[in-house]
Amino acid sequence: MKSWLAVLVTVLGVAACSGEPAAGAKDGPAVFQLLCATCHGPDGRPPAAMVARLGVRDLTAAEFRARVTPATVEQQVRTGSKNKLMPAFEGAISDAQIKAVSAYVASPQFGTPR
Repeated sequence: MKSWLAVLVTVLGVAACSGEPAAGAKDGPAVFQLLCATCHGPDGRPPAAMVARLGVRDLTAAEFRARVTPATVEQQVRTGSKNKLMPAFEGAISDAQIKAVSAYVASPQFGTPR
């Protein structure tokens, strides 16, 4: 588990060093690809290793999709996970970026093939 956590911290740390971890992205899909896809997978389905080692949530799972709202995603993005494996992004990215990625993840089209 520590090796995956070290990779995650390194990826997020390098992104944060630029001063703008979302690289100026303004729309939800772009923010998701830049900040979330590393752990949650590019389509919301995390790699098996991330699930096994870190318990990363499948954002396309039926139980999650049944209860997801922009507000619940926004809270998670702002404050991070309770177990501290998902970092808090409040202060690291703009409020507009947080709202955009939250709306995208909570949208019905999230996780559908493009």
